[in-house]
Amino acid sequence: MIEELEVIAQEAWLYGLPAIEMATTRTRALARGARQNSFHHVGRLLTPRDRDVTLPNNDTLYSSAHLDLSQGGLTLTLPASGERYLSVAFIDAWTNNFAILGTRTTGAQGGTFRLVGPASTEHGPMVLRSPTDFVWALARVLVDGPSDLEAARMVQQAIGLEAPEAPAWTPLVARDADWPDYFAALHAMMRNNPPPVTDLALLRRIVPLGLTDASFDASRFTAEEREAIARGVVSARTLVRSGGGIGARVRNGWIEPGQSIGDFGQDYRYRAAVALKGLAAMPSVEALYLIGRGPDRGAYDGRRQWRLRFAPDQLPPVNAFWSLALYEIMPDGQMFLTENPLQRYSIGDRTPGLRLDPDGGLTILIGAREPSETANWLPAPDGPFALAMRAYLPAKSWLDGAYELPALEAAS
Repeated sequence: MIEELEVIAQEAWLYGLPAIEMATTRTRALARGARQNSFHHVGRLLTPRDRDVTLPNNDTLYSSAHLDLSQGGLTLTLPASGERYLSVAFIDAWTNNFAILGTRTTGAQGGTFRLVGPASTEHGPMVLRSPTDFVWALARVLVDGPSDLEAARMVQQAIGLEAPEAPAWTPLVARDADWPDYFAALHAMMRNNPPPVTDLALLRRIVPLGLTDASFDASRFTAEEREAIARGVVSARTLVRSGGGIGARVRNGWIEPGQSIGDFGQDYRYRAAVALKGLAAMPSVEALYLIGRGPDRGAYDGRRQWRLRFAPDQLPPVNAFWSLALYEIMPDGQMFLTENPLQRYSIGDRTPGLRLDPDGGLTILIGAREPSETANWLPAPDGPFALAMRAYLPAKSWLDGAYELPALEAAS
């Protein structure tokens, strides 16, 4: 029983991490003055100062709303966006994208929609039903260069939300809490946002922990049992920080996402790894995320020079845009934008002044040392860094695997 409890604790900790990360994100947002059931529009592109969500992009304006549907549904209005990429992802308490509205799904004309909770009896063609009462709505509006910022803001500000007043939010502990407090917080999230019936097999396995009981009581365990639970939690933390199986395969040095990203089903280990290193990731059909696997325990060294070369007919095939972003790696594995002299945090198909090679291809230079020509330079710190390629509305050839992102090479 002791060995079994250690295994169960590891599984339960990983299972609950996405819900805890969602709760922590809500707590941070409300502490900064955001209100539940209301959009907070960030009218600027994110920078290294923004540390709330790991692996942020520097291509779109974000609008964020932490919703509580327990008091009734809400009405969302999307503006017409024309050729500009726009999406609003609705993420349940377990980090699954249960709906995405915008360019790909509802078109460029906008519209008015209803979002209701799992207990609502409301129905209709424009009604979205969330699996949980807690929802994170995350809107992304493309900015096509500095001169486009004001026009993008106008679209962003036209995203409307009408909702009832939400109950007060009680902050919960974060992922680094001792296991009794962590599991007490997870118990609270599970009571307010019951897991789906398709998780029943796991829920039955973790019954000995008491997470499915009416209340969670850590004092019920003997000293030996408590030690076993603590060991299981330590192993879970180690596993998720090492990646936890994140990524389905590696091609040309790029870790490609698993098929379940953004809507994970029963892939709990992968879901936990994404919650830690890429919270709010969308399904690949909306945005394809590839992480570079560097030679030094997954990282690259900025003291070296690197080169990403696209042949003339091999530029990333997308129906919206692509972007290569550079991040510094934190001790817990999370990744954030890093300061540099150009204040350039990503480079892509909308970067002003990019220079094509004589044959029509494109070469991106990456490293801490400034090259003689900086038009195609993505500055790196003088130390370890990570790379992420994003392709919004990737073409079928990329989703099917026919297109391969070229390998990053060490430059001479």
